[in-house]
Amino acid sequence: MQPTDRLRPAEKDLLKDLSKETPEKGQSKFELMLASFQRLLRRGAITNLGKMMGRMHPADVAKIIAHLSSQKEKRTVFELVRGEAERGKVLSELDQGSVPQVLADMPVSEVAALLKDLGPDDVGDILGVLPEEQAQEILTLMKTEDSTEIAEILKYPKDTAGGIMTTEFFSLPEDATAQEAIRRLQQATDAEMVFYIYVTDKDEHLVGVLSLRQLLTVPPGTPLKNIMATDVMSVAVDVDQEEVARQVARYNLLAIPVVEKDNTLVGIITVDDVVDVIREEATEDMLKMAGATEEDAFMESSSLDSSRRRLPWLFTNLLGSLVSGWILWLFRFTIQEVVAIVTFIPVIAAMGGNVGLQSSTLIIRGLATGRIELTDVWKVFFREVRIGFILGVTCGVLLTVVGWLWHGQWFLGMVVGASLMIAFLVSTSMATIMPVVLKRLGVDPAVAAGPFVTTANDISGITIYLALSTLLLEHLR
Repeated sequence: MQPTDRLRPAEKDLLKDLSKETPEKGQSKFELMLASFQRLLRRGAITNLGKMMGRMHPADVAKIIAHLSSQKEKRTVFELVRGEAERGKVLSELDQGSVPQVLADMPVSEVAALLKDLGPDDVGDILGVLPEEQAQEILTLMKTEDSTEIAEILKYPKDTAGGIMTTEFFSLPEDATAQEAIRRLQQATDAEMVFYIYVTDKDEHLVGVLSLRQLLTVPPGTPLKNIMATDVMSVAVDVDQEEVARQVARYNLLAIPVVEKDNTLVGIITVDDVVDVIREEATEDMLKMAGATEEDAFMESSSLDSSRRRLPWLFTNLLGSLVSGWILWLFRFTIQEVVAIVTFIPVIAAMGGNVGLQSSTLIIRGLATGRIELTDVWKVFFREVRIGFILGVTCGVLLTVVGWLWHGQWFLGMVVGASLMIAFLVSTSMATIMPVVLKRLGVDPAVAAGPFVTTANDISGITIYLALSTLLLEHLR
């Protein structure tokens, strides 16, 4: 027995004590579990760790590994998973950053053994984050049939239908009977999930689809071509994964077939993979809106690299602030005449930016999920403008009262209120149009949010306020 396996008397009931612990206020069950793992690792209680992991789902083990701080800890926990099959399941659930860490320095033969029971799509995802040379060595050690299927997936970009599909699907020729289909289904141990039966012609072209229920409710000798639906919803191999997710969600599908340009059936995408895609795309949009990257989200990149990636976004704010300062300088004589004007400059800038950010976020999310199409642009535009007008009038009236009570100048309050109302209209208009224009140009609309919208609205709001104050300067003195 290794020294780390010898349990001191104080540790004999450690596992039992940990199982009785309840989360503190504000602490989740996962946080409690992670703290328990870290405590056991610090004490070297490897046996207790193994017992604890024996009762955990592979997805929970993978989440624990992802949140451990050091590569050594991640590797230790991963190697405590019992059995190659279970370890492979944990590997398939790991985030992209942790996979290379737990497989570092592991012989390629051992890695190949871990992957042998996984689906081609999962193996493709894992090999896609490993160094190319290591991935090729692993492929050569796998069965010829498996390596061919995985190589087929790897040739497509990872964010396309071909890159996320599985080649383990169930299909039958159109001349097959219902009885033959049932018999083949009972023997189909390799298919990942049989939600639907896909029907092909003699050239492997997708010609129809039917459900298991249809198969069981017809006479045994009925040919599949007589009961199949011919209007099959499918996607091409080069379709973006976000569009795949939209179609699955829109038509309530459990799986969707993937075809080549000539309609040859090459794979399927199941709903569990679509859920992952939706999460990835939502995360990607949020990161783009914040000017961050996926590496930042997983805290995998160095501080210097993260700073270098974020600097262009912050430079936009810096440049916008300088433009705002230049505008203030242009209107310095107006400010000198009525110093009270300065009081409301931050209000105009902040409120206009916030309203614009609200509108742009709604538009961007709507375009991403398919709830808003480009044909809806004018309807959405006028709706957001109406909302901006209502909000502008409400806040404008409030600022008019504040200006009168604060500075004793009811006219200054009216100028501030009118400026805010106009700023809201301009802000919502820009925030609505900008994402749509970027979508038309083929650019991800998410980049229109955050620094761009906020900076543009700050500049426009300040300009509107000071220009209106200058025009009505005689009434403000």
